[in-house]
Amino acid sequence: MSRLSPSSLAPLTDGHGRRIDYLRLSVTDRCDLRCRYCMAEDMIFLPKSAVLSIEEMAELAERFVARGIRRIRLTGGEPLVRRGIDTLVGRLGALIGHGLDELTLTTNAMRLAEHAPMLAANGVRRINVSLDTLDAQAFRHITRVGDVDVVLKGIAAARAAGLAVKINMVALAGLNEDQLLPMLGWCADNGCDLTLIETMPLGEVADDRSDHYIPLHQFIAPLRAERSIFAVDKKTGGPARYFAVEDSPVTLGLITPLSDNFCTACNRIRLTVEGRIYMCLGQDDHVDLRAALRDGGPHAVDGLIDGALAGKPRAHDFHIERKSKPAVARHMSATGG
Repeated sequence: MSRLSPSSLAPLTDGHGRRIDYLRLSVTDRCDLRCRYCMAEDMIFLPKSAVLSIEEMAELAERFVARGIRRIRLTGGEPLVRRGIDTLVGRLGALIGHGLDELTLTTNAMRLAEHAPMLAANGVRRINVSLDTLDAQAFRHITRVGDVDVVLKGIAAARAAGLAVKINMVALAGLNEDQLLPMLGWCADNGCDLTLIETMPLGEVADDRSDHYIPLHQFIAPLRAERSIFAVDKKTGGPARYFAVEDSPVTLGLITPLSDNFCTACNRIRLTVEGRIYMCLGQDDHVDLRAALRDGGPHAVDGLIDGALAGKPRAHDFHIERKSKPAVARHMSATGG
């Protein structure tokens, strides 16, 4: 573990003066689902030789914490399919209270029932679960291979282990437009919060994303027709804006990368399973830390980190139009959400 305190090195600040204190760490590009808006059905994943080891991920994460990262979210692909994930969670969990404020995880919950006790035992207090519908047939269609009952059992196991659960629901025209109110009711009954996300143009998929893109102000129209929603002063480190819902215990989050850009307050940096820093989810510019780490150890990456932040763009340039190319060729699973 790095013995440097967060104050012993220059804090992470990008070229636009934004303080970077949130690391999203992708532990694998692999996933046990094939969600239509996220990836192709026949994905080709990275070979083992191209990815960081668990030890290397831990060393880089510790270095980022020494530079002032206060929150780490483990992502993928699906992080719980990565062999050795328990070792990584244990290593990072030990940093909580020693520079790190919070360790969280985003999962599809297909393996959550197995891993929930481990997550709770290592200091994880809340997780995000990707779940776009409660309807078994629609879930199978969207994910191509998934079983929604497995997901629901995983969520129940997480709640039993003491983890707070927030559902991430991607808004998809023609696929789950009628599912918002049922999902909100289910979340209220099961002690979960709910965040809605606009689909993002990352990587080639079989469907034309414009067929299923719907801005969130349209997606939540059925809710607004029934109940009032009120902005609340809540922050979790991510890009969501949060709202209270009339007559509901659920806190509703909205993530609007297309209809209402939120980049001016970006506090995040992404490290891929290959050891690349992508300065922006919607841009191709990156810096490769893997070679520097392997040749010179964790201290050798500081200059590259600073260079990456200096080149961090002010904003992405996402757009979805009929038959338009994705903003970047890589899939979301290759970068981490």
